[in-house]
Amino acid sequence: MTRTAAVIGGAGFVGSHLCARLMEEGWRVVSLDNYFTGSHDNHLSGVVYREGHAKDVARHLPEAPDVLFHLGEYSRVEKSFEEPALVWDLNSVGTFGVLEYCRSNPQTKLVYAGSSTKFGDGGLGRDQSPYAWTKAANTELVRNYGAWYGVKFAACYFYNVYGPGERAGAYGTVVEIFRQQRLRGEALTIVEPGTQKRNFTHIADIIDGLTIIAERGEGDELGLGAPESYSVLEVAAMFGGDIAMLPARKGNRMDAALDLSRMRALGWQTRRRLPDYIAELIRDKTLSAC
Repeated sequence: MTRTAAVIGGAGFVGSHLCARLMEEGWRVVSLDNYFTGSHDNHLSGVVYREGHAKDVARHLPEAPDVLFHLGEYSRVEKSFEEPALVWDLNSVGTFGVLEYCRSNPQTKLVYAGSSTKFGDGGLGRDQSPYAWTKAANTELVRNYGAWYGVKFAACYFYNVYGPGERAGAYGTVVEIFRQQRLRGEALTIVEPGTQKRNFTHIADIIDGLTIIAERGEGDELGLGAPESYSVLEVAAMFGGDIAMLPARKGNRMDAALDLSRMRALGWQTRRRLPDYIAELIRDKTLSAC
């Protein structure tokens, strides 16, 4: 029988790539998205799209899927200081609804996308912003629902995902922000000090990991990140061009610990590197000033 996968956040950057892969692998795919950062432009033929809040998943997803990927949460650190009520609603309220849904549908396996921010700065990163705190608390709640109610789950952690389809702007990612600034001939804006390091991970590697987790991953601490890290200044140097430094901001951690042992035990490893991706953008003249 055809298996069903539901993707909360299926019209977003990671979610749309995941929907495409699941379709290729023969799954029936249902997307639930509130379109806060998702886009109708990401819709794919064959995927069933429904619009709504994660807290109302029981109403929007009456059929219990085999796997439920929960990717549909608020996901910007610095911006979260400006709108904590929205962060609480999308992350805390939404994920509670998802967990209650899984408690009522014990046959459904939950794959929850946590945040690597909780591992930053020696563990202090979990309290450095409203976003980081809600995501860290959610992973604990997911784990507790597993212990309290027998919910089947796997909690994974993304590390700075980049690749085709990512977005810039207030809710964007640094690689795409730099790419678009170079396209416009602008200086690359870097938040001080610029030495903060990140493990930049290609979207295709993230999707490889998610499909493996769906099949045989379980429990917590499933890290999905590239082993090498680069400072923001180093990333800017890969793009080339002028740099404009911006004042330091709250919540901007300096590093994040990465443990790949559990994912490597499942056979996953990254196959793409950030310098190669940026070099390809330059080689293919995707950057007008290159």
